[in-house]
Amino acid sequence: FASTNIYINLHLLHDPVLRIGSSLTASCTLSPELGLHAGTLYWTLNGMSLPGSTYSVVSPDTLSVTLRNLSGSRQQSGDNLVCHAADGHVLAGSCLYVGRPPEKPVNLTCLSHNTKDLSCKWSPGGRGETHVRTKYTLKYKLRWYGQEKECEIYSAGKQRYSCYIPRNLALFTPYEIWVEAANQLGAATSDITTLDILDVVTTDPPANVQVSRVGDLEDQLTVRWASPPELKDILFQAKYQIRYRLEDSTEWKVVDDVGNQTSCRLAGLRPGIVYFVQVRCNPVGIYGSRKPGIWSDWSHPAAASTPSNERLQSGSCDPKPGEQNSTLRRELKQFFGWVRKHASGCSGMSIKLYDQWRVWLQKSHRTRNQVGKFQPVYFMIGSNVPF
Repeated sequence: FASTNIYINLHLLHDPVLRIGSSLTASCTLSPELGLHAGTLYWTLNGMSLPGSTYSVVSPDTLSVTLRNLSGSRQQSGDNLVCHAADGHVLAGSCLYVGRPPEKPVNLTCLSHNTKDLSCKWSPGGRGETHVRTKYTLKYKLRWYGQEKECEIYSAGKQRYSCYIPRNLALFTPYEIWVEAANQLGAATSDITTLDILDVVTTDPPANVQVSRVGDLEDQLTVRWASPPELKDILFQAKYQIRYRLEDSTEWKVVDDVGNQTSCRLAGLRPGIVYFVQVRCNPVGIYGSRKPGIWSDWSHPAAASTPSNERLQSGSCDPKPGEQNSTLRRELKQFFGWVRKHASGCSGMSIKLYDQWRVWLQKSHRTRNQVGKFQPVYFMIGSNVPF
């Protein structure tokens, strides 16, 4: 049915499969006992009447219709070409499947969930939609030996270009994976993708994410989470990433320098604000593999609020200090502002004494004590030893 001109008799031929751009001539032949004349008949395509200029009365009992330069079928169930009597009664009909042969599938990628399975997806090649039913088959085999196998669990709907292999995967031998596409108009095969399961591993998101305040500090929150249990099962390390946003914002701020620890101090936050926090995991160093894994999905969001700044809410003002106290406060503000800047994210710097100073300062504001009574204690960065 791949030729340019197709001729069918609706009483005799099965539903044809045609290439886009083909022409089709169909005929409807009446039985003598019907007592009808071919000139009284008409044709419809998908319920719409075709113009009389496409008809030809071949004989008193035969009416033909010619369709030129056919477009792709509007639905995979086919286009309905029907011959009707003058009163609308259906005399004969056929489904036309008009499309194109598949092109080489592209963008084949796979990932393994905890090394236990393999999920692969791809895109149809070329112009994509073939307009006719096309079968995609994902095949795989061990690179140097082993028998060719077919993936059996395919997704439907929007994820129809994907397949899932649930078990029996080798961890230390690379696989060759490819996709074959075929329909009644032709066939095509993707390029072969070679991959090692250990290089495409991802995990579940970190569990039990908790966010809590850091005492009375109004600009900080602590985030803690549990490592995915798969980290212990398959003996690989992990690095983590955090993102957080304000309650009334859609913009996330990402913290990249978390490393493999399972807690993090977020600093430089706004007082009296609810923050939403998520964590994700990337397995690295799997059995000595030099390639990084694949980031997991983000965890379910956890939330907490920073303490409110009571001084700002009440609208109170500090009493005017003396010139000496003003200088001291300015120097302290500059110094600890520098510390605060370098302690943001998840830095390993010790900030225990800084925390104590901030708590004291906030309490002193509430009691309106003068800052001049405070004797500052300085400390080496990265150490708890004062000097």
